[in-house]
This record gives sequence, C-alpha cells and structure tokens, in this order.
Amino acid sequence: MKRLAGVTLLELLVVLVVLGVLLSVSGLAVATLATPGTPRSVRDLQAARATAIRTGTPVSLRLDSSTVRFFPDGRAIGPGVDPLTGDVDAAR
Repeated sequence: MKRLAGVTLLELLVVLVVLGVLLSVSGLAVATLATPGTPRSVRDLQAARATAIRTGTPVSLRLDSSTVRFFPDGRAIGPGVDPLTGDVDAAR
C-alpha cells in the first residue's frame, strides 16, 4: 500500500496557530509604536500663526536669535517659514 505525500489536519492546524500567534504579536508591536514628537519651536510657531489668524492682528515670535512675524492672512516672514503659505519648516 502506497502512502500519499501530504499534510495531515493536525500539521495544518499547528501551522495556522503559529502564524496566528506571530501575526498577533507583530500587530501589537506595530500598534504600540510611538510617532516622533513635534519640536517645541515648531509648536510655538504653529501656535503663533494660529493666534494671528484668530485675532486678526500680527504676531511676532522670537526664537533663538531670529524673529518670525505672522500676519492675519496666514503669511509669515522669517527663517524656517514658507512666506507664501505660512507653513512651518518641520526640519527646524
């Protein structure tokens, strides 16, 4: 009598259980990854821009040795800020 080559139901279940454990552990590891925090200087620039827009008055913010000035329409003048959009450079 010839024996057919193949897998038994028990072997298949063991493989599925091992894969399930590996996937659940890796899923938990990915879910607990922390995103890098925003530097304080960038948060200060974003807050100053929001204040200028909300209050309708220009706001100046001094960081290190430079000053950034935000206008009520969202524009900004200073280093690390896009003058047209007012977006803060994240590399700061």
